[in-house]
Amino acid sequence: MAAFDLILRDARVEGRDDPVDIGIARGLVAAIERGLPAGAPERAVGGRFVSTGLVDAHIHLDKAGILDRCPVCDGTLAEAVSLTAKAKAGFTADDVYNRAEAVLRRAIVNGTMAMRSFVETDPRVGLASFEALLQLKRDYRRAIAIDLCAFAQEGLTEEMATYDLMAAALQGGATSVGGCPYTDRDPVRHIELVLDLAERFAVPADFHIDFDLNPAEGDLPALIAAVERRGMQGRVSVGHASKLSAMPAARFEALGKALAKAGIGLVVLPATDLYLMGRGSARLTPRGVARADILAKAGVRTAVATNNVLNPFTPFGDASLIRMANLFANVAQSGSDADMALCFQMVGAGAAAVVGLDRPSAPQVGAPADLLILDAAGPADAVCRIAQPLAGWKDGLQTFERPLPRLCLDAESGGF
Repeated sequence: MAAFDLILRDARVEGRDDPVDIGIARGLVAAIERGLPAGAPERAVGGRFVSTGLVDAHIHLDKAGILDRCPVCDGTLAEAVSLTAKAKAGFTADDVYNRAEAVLRRAIVNGTMAMRSFVETDPRVGLASFEALLQLKRDYRRAIAIDLCAFAQEGLTEEMATYDLMAAALQGGATSVGGCPYTDRDPVRHIELVLDLAERFAVPADFHIDFDLNPAEGDLPALIAAVERRGMQGRVSVGHASKLSAMPAARFEALGKALAKAGIGLVVLPATDLYLMGRGSARLTPRGVARADILAKAGVRTAVATNNVLNPFTPFGDASLIRMANLFANVAQSGSDADMALCFQMVGAGAAAVVGLDRPSAPQVGAPADLLILDAAGPADAVCRIAQPLAGWKDGLQTFERPLPRLCLDAESGGF
């Protein structure tokens, strides 16, 4: 009997100077070394980069693909919330499933193997979206692990029926809980209610927070204080926090240290933050993207993620995390190999850490064989060139194949 179920030959792996073979057995990485013995099925990697599967730490599958129902005029955050709230009233389980499935399939062929998807649970949509995504999670469990986050997008304290629906979703299989303090008249109470649910159901909490460019005030200090008071360090994360991009350096540094001390992870959403922020500027429009790279170096768990796809919050997107890492690298003006590699980490191990997964970016012996071949020489090269994922395996089973494009050249001349 062969020692391995599959061998990936001649793979480049982060942290190793020379290409290696990766042996897979019973869904696990069984060996990483040069010259593994023959006898099992093989895949020639050709010196390309192999990483663990990518992690999307923040996406909204339930409201993807609704641009045809939402006529965007102003392109503002307030408009996006309003348009989506109106459209949401017409969502059905089948509608949500079909739109979400289209995005999920794109995410899989773009190398994503785990994600946190927020799912809105409020009186306008009830549990229809949650039930649809729960079924989607079951149907695609062989290809991708989905953390469903019961989420209050439109406030909470003035509509406590939302709280009850979030609790029902958590009882029904949601694995995290989220809130949006900036849409609530009482953001501090909103934070406390969401953390109450997180403690009650023993799940992580994730907040959309400080999504503006006013360097003053903000809800992050209240959240940090609540997390420390409750002893919830390492179990809470935030998304957007674009306010951080507008702060003086000293306050930014102080908040970064506070986030690290409280163990609060940060996810930046470059496509959405760039699209929505700074619309009031006549010139020199601010980027509105928090410098997650700087915060990562200060000890904050950080990620770069997709957020929305083809809706009023982000009227474009293809669920490619490599493209998103490249976009963030542009915004952050990353140029060195080390900085590019850090951008890759923020869709790999860094993103995994934000959502509570222990998942190094480099394959490890004994770990699940969630592996991705990228058309690149390493992590920095993958980000620089937005490298195409060529094939993926989850728990040792292949989930997609995407051949490289081929030029149709003249056979004799080698040209056109």
